[in-house]
Amino acid sequence: MVVRAHSSAAGALALLSEPDIVFKQHALKALNQLVPQFWAEISEHIALIESLYEFEELPKEVRDIAALLASKVYYYLGEYDEALSFALDAGNAFQAETRTYDAKEYVETVVYTFTCARTEVSSGSKIEARLQFIIETIFQRCIDEGEYKQAIGIALESRRLDIISQIYNLTGDVSLLSYAMGIVLDTGFSLSYRDQVLNFLSPLFPLPSQANSTHMLALARLHVTLNNPSITVSLLSSLVPKEKLVAYQFAFDLVEGGARDFLEGVRKDLPQGKDETKEILENLRNILGGEETVKLYLEFLKRNNKVDMLILKHSKDVLEPRSSIYHTALTLQNAFMHAGTTSDIFLREHLEWLGMATNWAKFSTTAALGVIHKGYFQQGMTILGPYLPQTGTESQIQGAMYSEGGALYALGMINAYGGGQTVDYLREALRSSQNEVVQHGAALGLGIAGMGSRNTDAYDDLRETLFSDSAVAGEAAGYAMGLIMLGSASQARAEEMITYARETQHEKIIRGVAMGLSFVFYGRQEEADDTIRLLLAEKDPILRYGGVYTLALAYAGTSNNDAVRRLLHIAVSDTSDDVRRAAVISLAFLLFKNPGQVPRIVQLLSESYNPHVRCGATLALGIACAGTGMQDAVQILEPMTKDGVDFVRQGAFIALGMILVQQSESTPSMASTRALYAKVISDKHEDPMARFGAALGQGLIDAGGRNVTISLQSRAGTRNTSAIVGMTLFCQFWYWYPLAHCACLAFEPTAIIGLNEDLKVPKFEFVSNARPSLFAYPAPATPPKKETAAKMVTAVLSTTAKVKAREKKKAAADQESMDTDEKVEVRKDTDVEMKTEEAPSSSRRKSEPASEKLANFSRVTPIQLGYVSFPSDGRYQPVRPVTSNTLIPKGTKGASSQPTKKGLVSERYAGGGGILILVDERPIEEAEFIELQPPAPPGGGPTGGAVPNGHADVADRQLHIDLSSNTEADPPEPFEYPFDS
Repeated sequence: MVVRAHSSAAGALALLSEPDIVFKQHALKALNQLVPQFWAEISEHIALIESLYEFEELPKEVRDIAALLASKVYYYLGEYDEALSFALDAGNAFQAETRTYDAKEYVETVVYTFTCARTEVSSGSKIEARLQFIIETIFQRCIDEGEYKQAIGIALESRRLDIISQIYNLTGDVSLLSYAMGIVLDTGFSLSYRDQVLNFLSPLFPLPSQANSTHMLALARLHVTLNNPSITVSLLSSLVPKEKLVAYQFAFDLVEGGARDFLEGVRKDLPQGKDETKEILENLRNILGGEETVKLYLEFLKRNNKVDMLILKHSKDVLEPRSSIYHTALTLQNAFMHAGTTSDIFLREHLEWLGMATNWAKFSTTAALGVIHKGYFQQGMTILGPYLPQTGTESQIQGAMYSEGGALYALGMINAYGGGQTVDYLREALRSSQNEVVQHGAALGLGIAGMGSRNTDAYDDLRETLFSDSAVAGEAAGYAMGLIMLGSASQARAEEMITYARETQHEKIIRGVAMGLSFVFYGRQEEADDTIRLLLAEKDPILRYGGVYTLALAYAGTSNNDAVRRLLHIAVSDTSDDVRRAAVISLAFLLFKNPGQVPRIVQLLSESYNPHVRCGATLALGIACAGTGMQDAVQILEPMTKDGVDFVRQGAFIALGMILVQQSESTPSMASTRALYAKVISDKHEDPMARFGAALGQGLIDAGGRNVTISLQSRAGTRNTSAIVGMTLFCQFWYWYPLAHCACLAFEPTAIIGLNEDLKVPKFEFVSNARPSLFAYPAPATPPKKETAAKMVTAVLSTTAKVKAREKKKAAADQESMDTDEKVEVRKDTDVEMKTEEAPSSSRRKSEPASEKLANFSRVTPIQLGYVSFPSDGRYQPVRPVTSNTLIPKGTKGASSQPTKKGLVSERYAGGGGILILVDERPIEEAEFIELQPPAPPGGGPTGGAVPNGHADVADRQLHIDLSSNTEADPPEPFEYPFDS
């Protein structure tokens, strides 16, 4: 059959004027097919088409086709209201159109207009009745054809939640409930409607059990988002005691993404229990406190620390320590690489370098101890004891205030996941000190330790510090006030902070308060709109800067189209470079759940004439695509490492480190990026800011002893609050380097840790169904080879060359005539050695196994999770699946390039892993357990396995002296210049 291409719709249009109804009907049907190509030509006859619809003498079928044609023409003209009106009039003709694939885009647009119009028209009106008929028909068609997800999407848009329950009752498929929840959480629905949908879905989810726990992560996501302790307590109570393993697992999953006030509310409301249930409920309270999770991850990071000290040593050798920016760069690099490992071996081995820190570099160096020992809350006070200020007294040592302030900041980071008594200690330190540096550290530490606690006493103490109008202390107080009231959306406190920001003359304080406001409205969506409009209309660019971050954090993770549009407008129109850069960076906080969209959105921004916009594009890519290895993002960043502006190169280096963290050495551009870092850091002619960025990137790419990734999304799929806050504060290093330490709040350990029903750690093995080299740790760096000076070439006479050639020829002949056993042995050995050296690597690759066994407490990267399985004949089986049901975009590295038994996979799953409760299939057999390392004894200080027993105290005193004393040279003695007279 030959299909002739049409060059014009004129022939069909001419038939519309024919008196015969058959010709008119044929013309309308033909034009309906030609609209996509010739809508502009057909639109010139729209009046005639409308008149045919209104001509009552025509049959209903013909009039419906005319209405459908008019609807399509108006759709292509962009008049969606008119398109909707005629589509409603088209009746059966439009219903038939919904079944054709060619008109899919048109139908979806009109249906979306249906659902939007339905929420605006009055109930009982004629339009309402017509809309209702159309939507009901579409629902029925979707259900009949098994298009359940399409029906759920339309139901959510049209606010017909009864359709969701109807579909679930029909299918019994829990994944459809998870799908509905994902839509309402990850798209731009209002906060009130989101909570309405979640409350509707909550009772539909069946109770998780050992036999059916596939939806446990989705259920945890629902409860964390609802943030309603009473509903969660009811669920946990129903699981006790029959499903206690499921209850333990659910509690651990809640801790991964739950806000502190929510978890504390669940803990308090759990019943005390009796007999059998008392111990189970007590265990649940301990888990919900978060300390158990922190202890297990700390143990994992200590056991698996793979920091390559040669990389740090190289950075130390090439970065001038007396330069404050280079000293801070190496401090941050070491802190990131050792984050959570409790290993301070690098600091102890380079005490002379440590002692060169002065002023705020000393503050950062001491604060780095908090990053290294993050989560080691049992020994936090002991580790930092030599540096903390004595209660009620001011330090008399010149320069000690910087180490004291840094120690208070570090104490907050160590206790970032549960303040407890630390909050009271930091409050006392803030009140008792009159030194602004010490107050600065105490305020930052208090904000991080009390994040989201909404502690009014701590807030009042910080407000008093803010009102003292000290620029240094007030800036930190502004940040901390927002952190304490994280997500509270308190209008009274917001107005108080805005009023003070307008009155003060200190830019530092204004910036701290502006960013504090963004934390107050974290996750509050439309509740923050009034404050956002107010801040974005301010004349002060610093307040507009805060307005941008308020917009980003209020809608974090929602991919809200209006918010994205506003940020893009600000990025190209604001008069302040700082505000424009912040607007581009903020795109990452909106879109981190859809990282595949970000490279496309920032592609043009990365080529902007404005270097601040380009810099913002680098960090937006780094934050949104962190840990994915996404090559689309890397390809944009690699040319930017050669940008003509130093801070753009700095941003590109940092972003590459974020994206490539925990990627295997087989990842494209991984080896070249590592080589680039080493080259830039070594190049003394390179700009200091670029070298600073390369050092940070090198620290991020190997963060946490090469055992953590960076993720703004929790394992259950919820927003990772501490990670979002940490990366927001990290971005402020542009103004204040010590805030870069907060990146550690976004570090997520990539472990599988199994616990039995007694919450002990058994020894067991699971399988990674992929070649070991795909997910192996990077090979250790090799020391640079010493270059030997080349010998000078000497001139040789031709006669001399001839004589040497004859002698050489004669010696060779003599050698061939000798046939000894020794010669044979040498040749044999030589042959063997050559074969060993020249054995092709492909032969080793062929012999590499297709899978490997991993033990409990092993590192499992996010991509590797999709290939992990527990042997069916194994003793221990996890209560819930290892992976969640959150799909990673195909553009992500590893999504379509990893082999499985069935070949190549096109998608992979995100989330999952972490702490798993195990079912013991053979409880009668005696079990073997892993002994966790006990906490260091008090007074030992931060050993991290670096200091031999019996020498820790000496090393601590030496470290304390180097950090606390003033190492600057004395001024020269007075003298008279001899030529003055």
